[in-house]
Amino acid sequence: MKLLEVGQLKKDYREGKTWVHALRGVDLQIGEGEFVAIAGPSGSGKTTLLNVISGLDSVTEGQVRFDGDDVTTMTPRQLTHMRLTKIGFVFQVYNLIPVLTAQENVEFTMLLQGVPAAKRKALSLDILSRVGLAGYGHRRPPTMSGGQQQRVAVARAIVTHPRLVLADEPTANLDSETGAKLLDVMKELNETEKITFIFSTHDPMVMDYSRRLIRVRDGRVDSDKTR
Repeated sequence: MKLLEVGQLKKDYREGKTWVHALRGVDLQIGEGEFVAIAGPSGSGKTTLLNVISGLDSVTEGQVRFDGDDVTTMTPRQLTHMRLTKIGFVFQVYNLIPVLTAQENVEFTMLLQGVPAAKRKALSLDILSRVGLAGYGHRRPPTMSGGQQQRVAVARAIVTHPRLVLADEPTANLDSETGAKLLDVMKELNETEKITFIFSTHDPMVMDYSRRLIRVRDGRVDSDKTR
């Protein structure tokens, strides 16, 4: 089943007096339960593609269909609901709430979804343990290392078992051992829960873990190989 379909996707934006053509006619289909890495040099369009897929950024031309719905025609309210209920995010800059504890950050999406407090606590503590942060639930982001904050961000993205997880450089601030453990957790969720994962990455380890590798260059798909 096709979970995501992207057709002739273009994204242009101004940078000062210059027009940047970030995406130049991308065509892409991703099935439910895939584990995909999108690789390419800086400025190739990887992050822009993730942002457009999720509706965080608008398109200039083309169409994005996710789970049967046209993302490009959704209202802001519909986009917010889609992201809350169906998509988990791992941002390169973490996007954690600094005044909340690690546990509260992981619980936040579940709080918005109306999950009861006892269940939120149990799920958040379990996922923090699985990403190697048992005993860190009381810590706030400013007191944690970059790698620890990244693991909290991953835990928050996957704790609700969304249909799709979009991860922008998820191992960028991690040592290789910690990165491998996180990828193992995500791969297990992919295999057991059929959660679809799409990574943008420079990391060869993420590329090796992925079953499909899409390389982009200058806003276009350069190659697309399934292993």
